[in-house]
Amino acid sequence: MSAKSEFVEAAKNGLILVRACVACGIEHASTARFCMKCGSAEMSNRTIPGRGRIVTYTIITVPPAGFEEYTPYAFVVMSVDGTSLRVSGFMGGIATPDDLPVGAGARVTGYDGRGLLIEKL
Repeated sequence: MSAKSEFVEAAKNGLILVRACVACGIEHASTARFCMKCGSAEMSNRTIPGRGRIVTYTIITVPPAGFEEYTPYAFVVMSVDGTSLRVSGFMGGIATPDDLPVGAGARVTGYDGRGLLIEKL
């Protein structure tokens, strides 16, 4: 199974696939090939809960081609609880800043043609 397939399957179960450095334990995005801390190339895959807090976002009210049916939505950046990682994805139904305060709890709910799907808690 490819790294992308593993990432998608994890996301469908509310999880995030990460690569952990075997030498020092630091977690990285699933695309990492070497550790940013110690330089080791020994990495292992693991999944972590896809929960966190919204760090920033952009509300899309005039969508690009192919995204018309999803408007309004927000493209969000979420810090993942218990890690230094951040992930980005799509959150539907967000039309104004009042709909999504920075710091709001969020979770990964899946993956589709738009990418990672995140919902507000």
